[in-house]
Amino acid sequence: MRDLSTGPRVLLRRLRELMAEPLEPQERLDQIVRQIASNMVAEVCSFYVLRADGVLELFATEGLNKASVHLAQLKMGQGLVGTIAASARPLNLSDAQSHPAFTYLPETGEEIFNAFLGVPILRAGRSLGVLVVQNKAHRKYRDEEIEALETTSMVLAEMIATGELKKITSSGIELDLTRPVSINGDSYGDGIGLGYVVLHEPRIVVTNLLNDDIDAELARLEDSLGSLRMSIDDMLSRRDVSMEGEHRAVLEAYRMFAHDRGWVRKLEEAIRNGLTCEAAVEKVQSDTRARMIHMTDPYIRERLHDFDDLANRLLRQLTGFAPGGASLPDDAIIVARAMGAAELLDYPRESIRGLVLEDGAVTSHVVIVARAMGIPVVGQVHGIVSLAENRDSIIVDGEDGIVHLRPVPDLESAYADKVRFRAKRQEQFRALREVPSVTRDGKPITLQMNAGLLVDLPQLAESGADGIGLFRTELQFMIASTMPKMDEQESFYRNVLRQAGDHSVTFRTLDIGGDKVVPYFRSADEENPALGWRAIRLSLDRPGLLRTQLRALLRAAAGGELKLMLPMVTEVNELRLARELLNKEVRHLSRFGHQLPKTLQFGAMLEVPSLLWQLDELMAEVDFVSVGSNDLFQFVMAVDRGNARVADRFDTMGRPFLRVLQQIVSAAERTGTPLTLCGEIASKPLSAMALLGIGFRSISMSPSSIGPVKSMLLSLDLAKLQEVLLPAIADTQSDKTIREILADFADSNGVSL
Repeated sequence: MRDLSTGPRVLLRRLRELMAEPLEPQERLDQIVRQIASNMVAEVCSFYVLRADGVLELFATEGLNKASVHLAQLKMGQGLVGTIAASARPLNLSDAQSHPAFTYLPETGEEIFNAFLGVPILRAGRSLGVLVVQNKAHRKYRDEEIEALETTSMVLAEMIATGELKKITSSGIELDLTRPVSINGDSYGDGIGLGYVVLHEPRIVVTNLLNDDIDAELARLEDSLGSLRMSIDDMLSRRDVSMEGEHRAVLEAYRMFAHDRGWVRKLEEAIRNGLTCEAAVEKVQSDTRARMIHMTDPYIRERLHDFDDLANRLLRQLTGFAPGGASLPDDAIIVARAMGAAELLDYPRESIRGLVLEDGAVTSHVVIVARAMGIPVVGQVHGIVSLAENRDSIIVDGEDGIVHLRPVPDLESAYADKVRFRAKRQEQFRALREVPSVTRDGKPITLQMNAGLLVDLPQLAESGADGIGLFRTELQFMIASTMPKMDEQESFYRNVLRQAGDHSVTFRTLDIGGDKVVPYFRSADEENPALGWRAIRLSLDRPGLLRTQLRALLRAAAGGELKLMLPMVTEVNELRLARELLNKEVRHLSRFGHQLPKTLQFGAMLEVPSLLWQLDELMAEVDFVSVGSNDLFQFVMAVDRGNARVADRFDTMGRPFLRVLQQIVSAAERTGTPLTLCGEIASKPLSAMALLGIGFRSISMSPSSIGPVKSMLLSLDLAKLQEVLLPAIADTQSDKTIREILADFADSNGVSL
């Protein structure tokens, strides 16, 4: 082998010349493999490309039988080449034919070669092909040679990505870069979206791969790393983390990685091998992603995201790239690893048809906001950012939690029909907006909607809701970069009440803490934040926070009605303490001549099981009670609803939980206390039917659910249902689930589901 301190740079310079020449694609490939073989003193150099059907096809070779080009093929995972592509890792062998994965292709004539070095051709950590060199002698290739071949493979990756090889691809067979991909994730927001990919933080496309001055590139790298480290230090010192999500720990990890000498050494080595700074960042990150992407350990996967984000930041430093400015397609599907709620609201609402996240949870801020906007959301879609390109066609199935990237025409057509069917159903539901919510046997039901942002308010009229049963005031705090001042809060609440008009609005006081982190209010880390310092617990410990909000609500509702309720009440005494704070604010405003609400209703959310043993005391202390079924179910059944392994383990319509809800209904009836329920269980016609059957007469849900639920109750004979349902809940011997019993009842009684 020749001196590899200059070898890769000489080779890259020759490859750059070849790329600039006006050659046909096949001729260019033939000359490239010839140059690589010559430079590395290899007797064979072969270039395999991954097709859409998962087959690796030999596109060019120097040293093997020329007649085997475009004929020699290996499936992904088959043979040495298929193993490299599947694992995205190099393979260095002194005796290739003794390796258990070796597959003999007689048409190539490779049986006389023993030494084998193959590297994956990677782009954004994704295998697009394999580059191989071989020799007759039994020898192991050195680390410097592997590095040289990996560096060279970046040029071939760009040839594939730019589409130049399509001209020599067999008819009807697309390259892997354009193949359809379907990925299962978790459904976080109902609905179906068809459109085109908009990468939230698009990858910087590196076009200048080869450097002319190593020292100048190393200096550029040092300057950019310095700027990157300073920007991270600055954000940490100012605690201004809202643009990066809500978790300061992420920035702490960035800072640690930005000073990682191993990472920097790899970047410097790639530059010394002839790459530009940008190409070096792309190569090192692609190698890192290929090594880590198959690992299942959540900590390691999280570190992979940290490195990805850091690499993208460094690329933006190097290129001076500023995101934004590009026009959105009319049917935009936002694809992101993760994003903040405020960042989603920066996009024009009318253009967004869906949101796809690699990370996130059903309780993520951005998911809450997306659902409030009526956008279908699928999360935990691993690898989607690397697989997708801007303007790729994409389907987001929020019903089944599936994302189809670059779907085949038949699938796209089927989903288009499904969307049209849903639109027709929604049209039928809209026709029911003015129809009173009364069951077939004459029982009036109050259907309210959940909200939390001003963008929700137009859906009050569109859905035909009777009011807002839950207004989550914390969303205003979660999307702000600084604590909203009292005047800002007052203006916001007044705007909500004005837009709601004659409809009632029930404001829930701040429910922050736990998984609802605001960027400017950090609490100590907790092992189990859902059961920790959050909601009313936090508010009572920080009375200034609660009093400011109460004052803003009282002033906003001046001359009208104010309904407010407290979240996560555990003991009745917490209500008494909060009422004292409310009374202080009433006296304060009266003293200074401010107008007060004409009516003031004070309520509590029943989410904590301990209140089940204080029901009569609770009902005596408040004007109304609202059951928070999401948290109550989570606490009663000891199920973390953000944990995919257990979230679906128990049924919200199982007998145990329905019996808990029956206890609450009985206490409300006994004391004459108005009762409603807010939560996912109210959003599906079948489970809403169960709620009505056990005695709820007011339920609150997402705006899109009101039409289907109203359609159900209009066709429901409630008295007849109760004759079937109540004995079934009490039955301890039945093999039939409540869902099965309700489905049978609906089927035999013409109930619309």
